[in-house]
Order: sequence, then C-alpha cells, then structure tokens
Amino acid sequence: MDEFLPIVLRSLAVSLSATFGATLIGLPLAAVLALGRWPGRQVVLVMVHGLLGLPPVVVGLVLYLLLSRSGPLGLLGLLYTPEAMIMAQTVLATPIIAALGHRAIEGRWLEFGRALQASGASRLAALPHLMRMARGGIATALLAGFGRTVSEVGAVLIVGGNIAGVTRTMTTTITLETGKGNFDLALALGLVLVGISISASTVVLIAGRDRA
Repeated sequence: MDEFLPIVLRSLAVSLSATFGATLIGLPLAAVLALGRWPGRQVVLVMVHGLLGLPPVVVGLVLYLLLSRSGPLGLLGLLYTPEAMIMAQTVLATPIIAALGHRAIEGRWLEFGRALQASGASRLAALPHLMRMARGGIATALLAGFGRTVSEVGAVLIVGGNIAGVTRTMTTTITLETGKGNFDLALALGLVLVGISISASTVVLIAGRDRA
C-alpha cells in the first residue's frame, strides 16, 4: 500500500495531461467542423465519429511500433515512459472531444447563427459567443475525454509497461493486483476511480451548466 498515493497522483497527472492535449486538438477541430464548409469536411466528420470506438490495444500497438528502437520515433526514447502513455490516451480522447464538441457548437450555430450573422458577425467572430453558449456541451465533451483517459488500461499497458514507480497507474495496478489476488489494493484504487468520476461529473454539472 506504500505506492497507493504515488499511483493515484501519477494516474491523474497522465490523464489530465492527455485530456489537455486532446482538448488542444479536439476543440479547434470541432469548431472547424461545426462552422466550416470545405471540401472533404464530411469525410473528416465521418472519420472523427468512426474513431470514437477506436480499440485501445490497436492504438497501443501502433504507438509501440512507432516508439520502439526500430521504429521511426525510437530515437526519442519514449517507450515505457509516462510521455508514451500520455500520447496513447491523447489519441483515444481526441475523437471524443472533437465529436461531442462539434455537436454542441453546431447546435448553437444552427440556433443562433443567422442572428449573429445578421448583426454583422462572421463565422470566426461568432465562435467565442457560440462556445460560451455551448459551454455545457463542451464541458460534457471534456468530461467524456477525461473519463476515457483515466479509465484506460490496454494502450497504456503496451506503451507504458506497468513499471513500478514509473508507469504504473490505477487501472494497470488494479489489473495486476486482481491477478495476484490482492483485492484490498485493487478495491481501494477502484473506489478512488469511482470517486474521481463522480467528483468530475459534479464539478462539470455545476460549472458548465448552460444559462441560456
């Protein structure tokens, strides 16, 4: 149980970093898909929604091949590090944030777009207003992305290696300790995961509620 707190903190650090990275990629993509009209948009939209069910083990395998010594990114030495785990979780969370964010922003655009344009606002100028109006939906997208990262186990096992004191997270520890029959630690970490999920949902519900 000595590693309990470090494992929790490491999990949060990795998952929050991945969610932040996925937000930096996913939200701009969501805005471009919601407001833009350009060739290939529909194809990109279908791909984003198609990647919602992206298998974590496939992401882990692809990143492993890229980051291994014989891979194109092997010189970076990122395999079996928290950075590799962040990369894997970012890939998994980005489509979720992009798809849900697109839905939230586009809904507000369809509802208020004409009024904003009538007042002289371009699509780009209208974006900040639309995002404020859609903050509840955007908050839900971010929460869903965080939920994907903090509960991930398959991809992080492949690229992280579940190394004690380095890449061991709550989910990988639960898997390991359950296999060893050490249910006390597994259950304790499971309760923390549930607590984090409930706390995050409560915060988002309060802070991200639409006031329209």
